[in-house]
Amino acid sequence: MEENKQRVVHEYVPGKQLNLAHIIANPDKELYTKLGISEAGAIGVLTLTPTETAIIAADIATKSADVKIGYLDRFTGSLVIVGKVSDVEMAIQSVNSFFTEKLKFAVTEITRS
Repeated sequence: MEENKQRVVHEYVPGKQLNLAHIIANPDKELYTKLGISEAGAIGVLTLTPTETAIIAADIATKSADVKIGYLDRFTGSLVIVGKVSDVEMAIQSVNSFFTEKLKFAVTEITRS
């Protein structure tokens, strides 16, 4: 019996984009455990291209609010920050503003769940 295998190719289109800016307010404790990060009031998730700009976003986030870096990957452009809901929101707003005004990035709407 032949097995159908699917192949998924991820492709980034060159550009200056903040693709995802999402705040998870008051997540379930199990989520922290699964992610391997410290428990806090909120989790902020960002993805950026070019991927190295996740480093800049992490710097801005940690300087603008009382948040910690839960995860940072310069190869995928992923950034996870944790802290109080208001601090995570402030940090993501600061990242959005900096990337819009200073770096002339296309940014996305900040979403929340």
